[in-house]
Amino acid sequence: MTQERKTYTREFKLEAIQLADTSGKPVTQIERELGLGKSQIYRWKRQLEQEGEEAFPGKGRLKAQEDAIRQLRRENEILRQERDIPKKPSPSLRGSSPANRGHEHH
Repeated sequence: MTQERKTYTREFKLEAIQLADTSGKPVTQIERELGLGKSQIYRWKRQLEQEGEEAFPGKGRLKAQEDAIRQLRRENEILRQERDIPKKPSPSLRGSSPANRGHEHH
């Protein structure tokens, strides 16, 4: 039997961390009351300390650096496609093909 992984909002995580810092209760008690796994608040707190404002980006939201990489990859793909589209000859070159040279009528 597989257990579905719970997901928590950024706001919930921040409030849980604040509660652990200010309530005076043991972190293990807060985790029990909130239905969290053992040491979950400590992991969130460490993630917040390491990543600051980019911690807990949420589902579908990317960290700024990941978002920039995705944007650059998208632009790169567009440029590749534009490069690989066969180019039409410019109008000034149409009349000067090798077959027409030397057969000009004056």
